[in-house]
Amino acid sequence: MTAAPLPDPASFAPGRSLGARVLRSSVITMGGFAASQGLRLVSNLILTRLLFPEAFGLMAMVSVVLMALAMLSDVGLGPAIMGSRRGDDPAFLDTAWTIQILRGLLLWLAALGLAGPLARFWGEADLALYLPVAALSLLIAGFNPTRLETQNRHLRAGRVTLIELATQGIGALSAVLLAWATGSVWALVASNLIAALAMLLLLDLGLPGPRNRLRWEREAASELIRFGRWIFLATLCGFVIGQADKVILGRHLDLAQFGRYNIAWFLASVPLLLGGAVARRVLIPVYRDSSPAASAANRARIRRLRGAALLGLMGLSGLIALGGDRLVGLLYDPRYHAAGILVVLIAAIQGPAILILTCDQAALAAGDSRRFFVFTLIRAGLVTLGLLGGLQAGGLMGAVIGQGLANLAAYPALAWLLRPHGAWDPGLDAAALSLSGLAGAAAIWLHAGLFAALSG
Repeated sequence: MTAAPLPDPASFAPGRSLGARVLRSSVITMGGFAASQGLRLVSNLILTRLLFPEAFGLMAMVSVVLMALAMLSDVGLGPAIMGSRRGDDPAFLDTAWTIQILRGLLLWLAALGLAGPLARFWGEADLALYLPVAALSLLIAGFNPTRLETQNRHLRAGRVTLIELATQGIGALSAVLLAWATGSVWALVASNLIAALAMLLLLDLGLPGPRNRLRWEREAASELIRFGRWIFLATLCGFVIGQADKVILGRHLDLAQFGRYNIAWFLASVPLLLGGAVARRVLIPVYRDSSPAASAANRARIRRLRGAALLGLMGLSGLIALGGDRLVGLLYDPRYHAAGILVVLIAAIQGPAILILTCDQAALAAGDSRRFFVFTLIRAGLVTLGLLGGLQAGGLMGAVIGQGLANLAAYPALAWLLRPHGAWDPGLDAAALSLSGLAGAAAIWLHAGLFAALSG
């Protein structure tokens, strides 16, 4: 007797139209994200009881470096495959895969060279041991098949989501078992490597399509490099936007405080992470196939999609802001309770960042990577200034508020980015920012006493 085949996730929302594919991919992505965050929360709760706050501070430093290396070398292979007319051409895909492998090798070598200097910068000698081993995950990821991006190109999120959940489950189980056995930061480092190997194996076995082979087609390489040069610079700025707080605060806070800050960020950033997951998989194909500059019908369709996304993401952010301190008190032991008020503050000021991630991909869908870079550069500069100025004026609380105000100040540059592509919608943006601001102000007012204690 043969086993029954696994159900095709696409069968839950049948249809081949753009609207049906967007709905199906969005629902699957959000469902996968919810399951992923639930799994991440459970493993985090277990690990905080098996390990010590300093372990999370050290691993946050390792993660920042790995993310920096990955982002600072990003040449936009994923967006290029999703947006290019040759995105299904085997020669184009094999050339992209070859570039990806070379990049992974260079990243690992860079981590070897940076381990010692970064350990001295942060004053944590153990980083020189952890970082080279952890960076092997970047080398492994370089071999991931381009079938992953092909699935995203055609809004087929089902198999990819299942594979990502399975990978995360393997990594989480490995981390818990190793932490229980060793009580060491090495448990977190090793589990990341196990997850990277699992991801590579499951992608190779689980996604349909021909396997990649080493190939270098000059025309494909030229297109990838031409598109990717601006993505590289934009991603450099994106790292500053997303990780400057970890770099700067990691130098100003002790390891225990830094570990609590990262736990707070993990809880408060759920709306941003969810929006980012949907944006990566859905928005580029949507803006590519339904350009708002092409017709009023397309603009109306995009407005409905963005309006629903903004309502859901900002509503979730408001709920976290209102109950973040209680959530930390319920889930974590007393060593981590100081993270509660940080959850409230981070969630209360992230409305402008949520708004940006729902529309900035319109430029990439139109192939305008140069304009996207300029916008990201402006935003990175504002975020850095807001972070440093806020830290000087109000300590940790001021640094968090400064980042939120910086994203709001970037709005004129966002309008400049979107107008040539017909994607700027000031009416919708004003309504969303107003509602988000009111919810954030209410959360801060309700927790005024705790904020006074933090600032003191």
